[in-house]
Amino acid sequence: MKAVTLKKLKDELAHQSTSELIDLCLQLSKFKKENKELLTYLLFDSHNEEGYIESVKEQVDALFEQINTKSYFYIRKSVRKILTLTKKYIRYSKKKETEVELLLYFCLKLKNFKPSINNSPRLLATLDRQVLLIKKAIATFHEDLQYDYLLELNELLDE
Repeated sequence: MKAVTLKKLKDELAHQSTSELIDLCLQLSKFKKENKELLTYLLFDSHNEEGYIESVKEQVDALFEQINTKSYFYIRKSVRKILTLTKKYIRYSKKKETEVELLLYFCLKLKNFKPSINNSPRLLATLDRQVLLIKKAIATFHEDLQYDYLLELNELLDE
């Protein structure tokens, strides 16, 4: 079965009744965990972005505490998992401010992680890539926001 274009889906959804749309959303949420998480964000968290950011930060904290520090292989694997999860939550929000906040927090946690990531070129490369993404996102902001976030980023890099 081949999926139709977004335009066709949008047109077809416009012709559905409210109860039919509710049924379609519930069916979607049953198939994939991400669909259910996205619906949860849209219905419950999108109106309180600060609370959403805080809940994601708490989850990142918990995941960093669970990292197996026996070897850098396990650390890298866990860090990639945390980063993937963080990026998924950023995609739900679609707000650049949320992206910068969460990536800055991830970089801070990674930089302050013990054992030091300075002994692992791959972890340093991961940190550098995220810093580049943060700078790219900050460049799209208003000048005042750019200044605030660049101060925060420079503070992170100077530590």
